[in-house]
Amino acid sequence: MIASAYLGLFLAAFAAATLLPLQSEALLVGLLHNSQLTVLGLWLVATLGNVLGSLVNWWLGQRLDTYKERRWFPVSPKHLERARVHYQRYGHWTLLLSWMPVIGDPLTLVAGVMGEPLKRFLLIVSLAKGARYAVLVWLTLGWLG
Repeated sequence: MIASAYLGLFLAAFAAATLLPLQSEALLVGLLHNSQLTVLGLWLVATLGNVLGSLVNWWLGQRLDTYKERRWFPVSPKHLERARVHYQRYGHWTLLLSWMPVIGDPLTLVAGVMGEPLKRFLLIVSLAKGARYAVLVWLTLGWLG
C-alpha cells in the first residue's frame, strides 16, 4: 500500500508535467493525510516526478525543430517565432513559471526548442516545482492542518 501510494503520486506528478492535461495536487493533498506516509517523502516523490515530466517536454523540444517543415507539424512558424522572441527576451528565468497551470508545461517545451542547457533547466525547474509542492504541503498541513 505504501509503495503504491508513492508510485501513484510519482506517476501522477510525472504525467501532470507533460503536455497532458492532468493534475497531481489533489492526490498529494489526499496522501498528506495518510499517517503511514512521510511528508518529506511525498514532497520528494511529487517534485521528482514533476521535474522528470518537464524533462520529457524539454527533450521533445530539443527534437521539435527537426520536424518544423513537415505538413503535420502542430505549431505554425509564426507561433514558433513568437516563442523564440519571448524566450530570447525573458530567457531562462521564465522557467521559474514552470510550476503554473496552462503555461508551465509549454514553457519547458520551448526551453528545449531554444536549446536551454540541461543543467540550468533542471536547476530552475526543480526550484520552481519543489517550491510549488512545498507551498501546497504547508497550506495543507501547516496553515489549514
